[in-house]
Amino acid sequence: MHEAVALRSVTPSPGLPPERPLPMPEQSLWRPTGTAAPATRPRTGLRRLLVFGATAALTAGGAYEMYQVLQVQGLTVPEATVLGLFVSLFAWIAFSLVSSLIGFVAILAGPDHALGIDTTAPLPELSTRTAVLLPTYNEDPHRVMSRLQAIVESIAATGRGSHFDYFVLSDTTDPEVWVREEAAYLALLERTGSKSIYYRHRRENVARKAGNIAEWTTRFGGAYAHMLVLDADSLMTGDTVVRLAGAMERHKGAGLIQTFPVVLNGTTLFARIQQFAGRVYGPLIARGIAWWHGAESNYWGHNAIIRVEAFAGQAGLPLLPGPKPFGGHILSHDFVEAALMRRAGWGVHMAPSLGGSFEECPPSLTEYAIRDRRWCQGNLQHLGVLPARGLHWVSRLHLLTGIGSYITSPLWLVFLLVGLLIALQAQFVKPEYFPSGFSLFPQWPAQDPIRAAWVFGGTMGILIVPKVLGWFAAMTQTTERRGTGGVIRSFASVILEIVVTSLIAPIMMLLQSRAVAEILLGRDAGWQAQQRDAGQTDIRLLTRLYGPHVALGVILGGSAYAVSAPLLLWMTPVVAGLVLAIPTVAVTSSERVGRALRRAGLLLIPEEREPPAVLLRAQALAAELPAAAEPALVRLAADAGLCDAHLAMLEEKPARRKGDVDVALVVARARAAEADTIGEAAALLTVKETFAILADREALADVIRKPRG
Repeated sequence: MHEAVALRSVTPSPGLPPERPLPMPEQSLWRPTGTAAPATRPRTGLRRLLVFGATAALTAGGAYEMYQVLQVQGLTVPEATVLGLFVSLFAWIAFSLVSSLIGFVAILAGPDHALGIDTTAPLPELSTRTAVLLPTYNEDPHRVMSRLQAIVESIAATGRGSHFDYFVLSDTTDPEVWVREEAAYLALLERTGSKSIYYRHRRENVARKAGNIAEWTTRFGGAYAHMLVLDADSLMTGDTVVRLAGAMERHKGAGLIQTFPVVLNGTTLFARIQQFAGRVYGPLIARGIAWWHGAESNYWGHNAIIRVEAFAGQAGLPLLPGPKPFGGHILSHDFVEAALMRRAGWGVHMAPSLGGSFEECPPSLTEYAIRDRRWCQGNLQHLGVLPARGLHWVSRLHLLTGIGSYITSPLWLVFLLVGLLIALQAQFVKPEYFPSGFSLFPQWPAQDPIRAAWVFGGTMGILIVPKVLGWFAAMTQTTERRGTGGVIRSFASVILEIVVTSLIAPIMMLLQSRAVAEILLGRDAGWQAQQRDAGQTDIRLLTRLYGPHVALGVILGGSAYAVSAPLLLWMTPVVAGLVLAIPTVAVTSSERVGRALRRAGLLLIPEEREPPAVLLRAQALAAELPAAAEPALVRLAADAGLCDAHLAMLEEKPARRKGDVDVALVVARARAAEADTIGEAAALLTVKETFAILADREALADVIRKPRG
C-alpha cells in the first residue's frame, strides 16, 4: 500500500506561485472597447504607398500582357475566367516580390534596430518581471524540458535571471505523457535548483492554446508586466529575451514584439529544405514587411513578447457564431489577438534583425500537411473576423493574407484546369466560326503563343527572383556566406531547393485545395499532437495518400499531350510534381538523404556551422536518455515522490451538480476494481479511463493500493 496516498497526505507542491488574478474580458468584434490608435508616422504611409503602388503597377502590366495573349480574336467566357484568375494570382506573387525587393535593400543597408534594439549595445538593465510561458500538448516531455532548461540557463547567464519566471502550461491529454511530463519537470527542478520554474496541467483544454494562455493570464497575469510566449519546439537565447524585455520597458505603447524564428534541427530532406529556405530567403520577406508594417505588424503565436496588460485587456477571444469548422473557438488565435490589441491602440511590432529566436519544422510533407490543415481551417475562420468593427486596415490585410494563402491553391488548380479545357476545346471541338446572328467576319479561336511564352517566363521570374536576391544578400555577409557552404555550394543549394519545392508545389496545391473543400463542406480539423521526429516511410500509406495526385497528374499529362507536345512541355512542372508525388514524399521524408546532403555541404545554414550555445546545450540535454517509462499507474505506485507531487499538482475538481456523472471515471473505477494488480488495471483501462483515474485523488489511491504484479 502506498502510505502517502492512504493517508491523503502529500508533500508540498513545487507547482505554482501565489495567484495574482487579472480580468480578461471577452471582446466583442462589433463593439470596440477603445480605439485610441497611435498616430502612424508619415513615412510609414509613404512606404505603404510605395509597396502597394509597385504591386499595382506590376499587376497591371501582367494583366495587360495576359489580356493581349487571350484577346487575339475576342475574349470568350473561359478566356475571361482565365484572365481574372491570372490577375488575382499574379497580384499575390507581385506583392511578395515587392516585399522581397524592399527587404533586399534593407538587408544591404544593415540592421534595422527596430524599437531601438541594438544587438551590439550592452544588455539593458530590467526593472519589471516577465513570465516565460511554454504551452505543451502531448509532446515529448524530455525534449520539452531540455529546451526549457537551455533557455533558463541562457537567461541566467545574462545576469538578469531574477526578472524571469517560467511556466510549463500543459494541455496534455495522453495520461502516459502527463506522468512523464511531471517526472521530467521534477528532474528539471533537481538539475537546476530553480525556484522560479512552475508546472500546471489543465484538466480540460478548453479553447486549446489560446485558452491555455488565457487561463494563465487570468490566474497569474497580475504579477507580471510581460509574457514571452513559446511553442513546445521553441528555443531562444538569453540575450534576445533580455533585449525584448528591455524594449517593452522603454516603449510603453508597445503591446507585442514578434521575433523572426529560424528553423533548426532539420534532419530529413523536407525539413532541411524548409530550414534553408527560411534562413536564406526568409529575412528578405521579414525585413520587407517590417519596413512598411510599422506598429501594425502581426503575431505568429510564439517566440514573441507581449505586454500582459494589453493582452488581458483586449485579447479575450469571443466564440464565433455557428457550428464548426467556421464557428466555435478561434483556431488561428494569434492574428486575431494582434488585431484586437492594435484596435485598442497598442503597437504590434516586428524585430526581424534581432536573431536568437529558433523553432523546428515537421519532418515530412505528410506531417506538414496535417498541421497545415488545422492552419487552413483557422485562417478560413477569419472570414468571420474580417468585418469586425474598429480594426486597423493593415490588421484586416493580415487576416486577408492568411485567408489568401490557402484560397490561392484552389485558384491555381482552377486556373490550370480551365486553361487546359480551353486548349482541349480548340483541339477537338469544331469551332463555330459564324455564330447565330449577323456577322460579316468569322470568329477565330486564337491566342498569341509568343506573348504567352513571355508571360510565362515573367511569372516564373517573379517567383524565382526573391530566391536569387536572398542568396545574393547572404553572400554579401561573411558569416552567412561561410555558414551556407560558400558561394558555389550555397548556389547549388538554391538550385536544389528550387527543384525540390517545384516538385512539392503541385502536391501542396492539391492538399490545400482538398483542405479548403473539406472545410467548406463542414469537416473539422480537430487537434492532433505535432510529430517532431522522422518516422519510417510506409509506401502503402504514401500510395493511399498520394495515389490520387498521381492519377490526376497522368490525366493532366495525357490531356496536354493530346493537344500538343509543346503544351505538355509547358505543363511539365505541374505534371511531373503530381506524377512523382509518391517518390518525392518518400525521398524528402528520408533522414538518410538529409544527412548525405549535409555531409556534401548542401542546404547548410550558419547555425549548423557555428551553433549558438543555447542550441548546443539543448541538444546535449536531449541526448541524455530519460529513464525507461513504465505505464503511468505502475510508475506512480513505484515512485512515492512522483506520486505525491502528482497529487499535489492536481487541479481541484469543479463542484459536481446533482445528476452529473463522469462516465469515464465511473467505468474506469469499475474496470480497475476487477483487476488483481496495478499492471492488470493499467492493461484494462483505455486512454481516457486512465486519464480519469489520474485526475481523481480517491480513484488513484484505490488503484495504487493494489499489488504491482
